[in-house]
Amino acid sequence: MSIPMDSGCMVCYLDRFTKMARSLGDEETATAFARELMDLMVTMDPAASSPTLGPETLALLQKYYHVDQDLYRAEKERSNRFVLDRLDAIRTRVDRAADPVLAGLQCAILGNYLDFSALGDQVKFEALEQMLDKAMEMDLDAQALADFKADLARGRKLLYLTDNAGEIGFDRVFCEALHREFPHVEITVCVRGGICQNDATREDAAIVGMPFPVIDNGNDIAGTELPRLGSEARQAMEEADVILSKGMGNVETLYGCGKNVYYAFLVKCARFGRRFQKPLMTPMFLREPK
Repeated sequence: MSIPMDSGCMVCYLDRFTKMARSLGDEETATAFARELMDLMVTMDPAASSPTLGPETLALLQKYYHVDQDLYRAEKERSNRFVLDRLDAIRTRVDRAADPVLAGLQCAILGNYLDFSALGDQVKFEALEQMLDKAMEMDLDAQALADFKADLARGRKLLYLTDNAGEIGFDRVFCEALHREFPHVEITVCVRGGICQNDATREDAAIVGMPFPVIDNGNDIAGTELPRLGSEARQAMEEADVILSKGMGNVETLYGCGKNVYYAFLVKCARFGRRFQKPLMTPMFLREPK
């Protein structure tokens, strides 16, 4: 269960956070930080995925640089504002589509672009605006979508695992489309249980006006690490007939879990590109392997 770090993932992780460390101080401090980060990777469980390192990495950044725990607050605020300013237009576009569920899913996957932790300064709101104009052209796995709809038609409970701030506004529109198509299904939205990179929390869900019940995963890991879930999230996972998982962090921590999970994300790293044999930034919708 889960996708553990491999050598390429380790190099990428070390490079990303060492660059951050260099931007925050001198080379001597950055080297000390990098050594401790390497120690963490050496001693971690070989089966662990990269999101599990998140809290300890943040603790190191605070130790050496006294950074604010909410490192991406400004980016989260801008992302939420971007979506709120366009929420009505996005909803109208989805409502008028021939297949509102598909259109909602397409927009929700595009929202996964708002990932400042993974993409950094590559995230451009202007680029997302252009992508939205072509959202309905997105090619997704037709069989996975048909299976998803069939499972919802006969199911009673959907657990929606969110990813980033801002993106959660797109998730709201998708959930609304799902509710109209499958009014008998109870939708529960799950966010992170603490500040975690630029991931969505209860605060972000409230900001975008999420109209469905919101729970949190009980921890500050950028994924859904089953052994670390809080009791509320664990119960929701057990009771869900269908689970919709957004973002790569949830794939890394859940893939192979055996539950009825559908994964929706953009391919944002070389390792995912190799694993799924897709170019970077390819939109993906796939089902948990059986």
